[in-house]
Amino acid sequence: MKQLLIFIFTIISVTSFAQDKDKEKEQLNALKKANNYVYEGNELAVNDDFVSAEMAYRKAISKQPTTVAGAYNLGTSYYNEGSYNEALYRLQQATKSATSKEEKHKAFHNIGNILMKENKCQEAVDAYKNALRNNPQDDETRYNLALAKKCVEDQKDNQDQQDDSKDDQNKDQNQDQNQDENKDNQDQQDKEEGDNKEDQKDKGDQDKKDGEDQKDDEGKPKDDKQDQGKGDEQQKPQPQPGQLSPQQVKNLLEAMNNQEQKVQEKMNAEKQKGEKIQTEKDW
Repeated sequence: MKQLLIFIFTIISVTSFAQDKDKEKEQLNALKKANNYVYEGNELAVNDDFVSAEMAYRKAISKQPTTVAGAYNLGTSYYNEGSYNEALYRLQQATKSATSKEEKHKAFHNIGNILMKENKCQEAVDAYKNALRNNPQDDETRYNLALAKKCVEDQKDNQDQQDDSKDDQNKDQNQDQNQDENKDNQDQQDKEEGDNKEDQKDKGDQDKKDGEDQKDDEGKPKDDKQDQGKGDEQQKPQPQPGQLSPQQVKNLLEAMNNQEQKVQEKMNAEKQKGEKIQTEKDW
């Protein structure tokens, strides 16, 4: 029984080893084909046959998805053609598949170049820094990093200027708006003052007209004339109850004088006759 188990284990081990060998062989064949396609693509790219080179690099990636050369060279071809989005994607793919620092350095360096083309200066700074981490001695990467930093500063200055210009524009707009509001308020105030003056003028004209209507033909106020007439009547003495009026007193005096004159005449006549009479008053 023990011998049977050992035999079975031996068979399984041999079979697994054979499978691993086959798998390794397939990978080697795939890598070899991928490298051949990369080589073919490089030849086509040198001859400026971008379309054929692109197809060759794509075949290399399909045979060996982790091939760094295929992704890197395809990304570089896209970069040379100005297809920056496709180039960026392929170079980022290369950084993930790269196993050596030199491969990573080249991929990050070219990523920085693409980002600078698109004016993404801060992202380009980060890419060049990653490239220098893998190869600190590369002078070209350090130079490009300095350019990227200068680009970041210029963009910041431009943004500050735009913000200041926008603030000034908003300030001018607010001032213009305030001036318009002040002008509208002044116009409204002038209109109200004009309306008040017009109302006062109309009121003055109406008062003048009313005053003229209250005057008589002689130009004197009717109310004054009426008041004057009333004053004359009030100044004229009025008889009081139980008292004689001046006219009645005058009439009474005249009657008394007439009566006395008659008595005097009668006395004179008696004297002439020599007769003596007694006088008496009948009032």
